Amino acid sequence: MLAKILSSAIIGVDAYLVEVEVDISHGLPLFTIVGLPETAVKESKERVKAALSNSGYIFPDDRITVNLAPASIRKEGTGFDLPIALGILAATKVISQKAVAGHLILGELSLDGRVKPVNGSLPMAIAAKDAGHAGILVPSDNRMEAAVVREINVFPVKTLSQAVNFFQDVSPIKPEKIDTESIFNKNNLCDADFSEVMGQEYVKRALTVAAAGGHNLIMVGPPGSGKTMLAKRISGILPPLTFDEAIETTKIYSITGSLKKGEALITKRPFRSPHHTISDAGLIGGGRIPQPGEVSLAHNGVLFLDELPEFKKNVLEVMRQPLEDQKVTISRAASAITYPSAMMLVAAMNPCPCGYLSDPNHECKCTPRQIQRYRSKISGPLLDRIDIHVEVPAVPYKDLIKNTNAESSEMIRKRVAKARKIQTRRFSRTKIFCNAQMSTRHVRKYCKIDEPSSRLLETAMDKLGLSARAYNRILKIGRTIADLGNKTEMGAEEIAEAIQYRTLDQENILNHRR
Repeated sequence: MLAKILSSAIIGVDAYLVEVEVDISHGLPLFTIVGLPETAVKESKERVKAALSNSGYIFPDDRITVNLAPASIRKEGTGFDLPIALGILAATKVISQKAVAGHLILGELSLDGRVKPVNGSLPMAIAAKDAGHAGILVPSDNRMEAAVVREINVFPVKTLSQAVNFFQDVSPIKPEKIDTESIFNKNNLCDADFSEVMGQEYVKRALTVAAAGGHNLIMVGPPGSGKTMLAKRISGILPPLTFDEAIETTKIYSITGSLKKGEALITKRPFRSPHHTISDAGLIGGGRIPQPGEVSLAHNGVLFLDELPEFKKNVLEVMRQPLEDQKVTISRAASAITYPSAMMLVAAMNPCPCGYLSDPNHECKCTPRQIQRYRSKISGPLLDRIDIHVEVPAVPYKDLIKNTNAESSEMIRKRVAKARKIQTRRFSRTKIFCNAQMSTRHVRKYCKIDEPSSRLLETAMDKLGLSARAYNRILKIGRTIADLGNKTEMGAEEIAEAIQYRTLDQENILNHRR
C-alpha cells in the first residue's frame, strides 16, 4: 500500500516542494523515515503514532517506510507530522489518495491530535501557488500569513480529525480570506514622532537625507544628546512598505517564527536594535541549523547599533558583506544559504570612552591614547561603508523649553517619499531602488558635477584624506540632497553639504577639538 502526500520545506527564505511517500508492507512492526531527516523530523514517528491513536484511528501494525523526496536535501522542522499522518491514513484507505492530491499539507501534531503552528507557512503557500496546486492545509494559527498569498485556497485546520473529515467530505472547511488592502490602509506610522525631539535641526536634516537615499548613518555625540531617541524615529520617516517589500520581509519573520499571533503581514518597516553582546551568528545569521540574523530581520527597514565601539570587533567586521552586497551568504559543507539584508544601518557612539569629548559642559578625562584605542575599534573599511557621519551635540536648555512645534514625522516622510519617487523613476529599468545602492557605473551616469563642484570636492579629498569609496559616497549623498530639493543637477551647494556628512574622515579631528 503506497500513498503520496505533498508537503514543503524551507531553504533560505524560499520553500521547495517535498513529496511524502508512505509505504506500508507486511513484516515486523517498524516505522522508518528516510530522505535525510534531521532530529525533529525523526522524532515525528512518536508524535504521529500517538496522535493517530488518540484521535481514534488505528495505527497499522506493519512495516511503515516514509520517504521525503527529494532525498538529497536535508529536511528540518516539525511540519511533516500532519502529512505523514495523512499519508498513513491514505495508505490504509481511511481517506482516498484522490482527495488529498493537489493539496499541499503542513503542520506539527501534538500527542492528542491537535495541529500546532509551524514556521515558514508564507513561503510554503507561495511555493504551492507557483506549482499550481488547488489549495494548502495549514495549522489554524498560520492561516493569516498563508492567506496573504492570492490565487490559492488556504484551509486552516485545528486537529487531525478535522483534516481527515475534510478529505472524507464529511465536514468542509471554509478557505481563509484576508483583505490586504485594508491592512495597508491602516496608519503605519511609528508611535514615536520627530515632533517630540527638541532642537537638533542639523541632525534631523542629516536623518532626512539618509532616509531619502537609503544611506547608512552614524551619529557621534555625548550621552543624553538624543542619539537613541532620534534613531528610534527613523523608521517613521521612511516611505511606506510596498506589497512586494512586505512579502519579502514577512517571509523572513515567517521562517523564524517571529510573526505575532494573528499577524498577516509586516506592514511597518522593521526596526531592530540588538545588544552589543550579540555574537556574529546572531547578527549576520548562522548556527548549526542556519537561521537569519538581525541584518536580515531588518530587511527593508532599519538596523540600529547603539554604542557601536562596544560591539566585538569580529562582529562588526562581518558587517562588511551585508552592507556592500545587500545579502548574506552562509556557507556550510553541504550547501550555501543566502538571506536578504537590504537594510539601512544606523549606528551611534560616544566621541570618547567617557563620552564628553565634544560636550562644552563636561570635561573629558580621556587621554589621546584612550580615545584613539576607542575609535580604532571601528575599522576604516567599515566606516567607509557608512555614508553619513553626523555629530550630535548636547541639547542647550533654551531648546528644551521651546514651545514651538517641531516638524512631525509625517511631514518629513512626505518629502522623503517624494525624493524616493524620483529615484524609482531614475532606476526603473534596474534592480536599484535608492541612491545608496548605486554602483560606480551608476554614479558616473547620474552624479555628474560641474567644474566649481569638482574643484570643491578635489580640495576636500586632499585636505581630509578621503578614500575613493568616500568620494563615491559624497556623490551619492549629493544626488540625494538634489532629489530632496527637486533638482535635476547637483551643484556646489549639494556637494558642500555632502562633504559635511563625512566628519569622521578627518584625520586629526581629535587634536583640533581638544
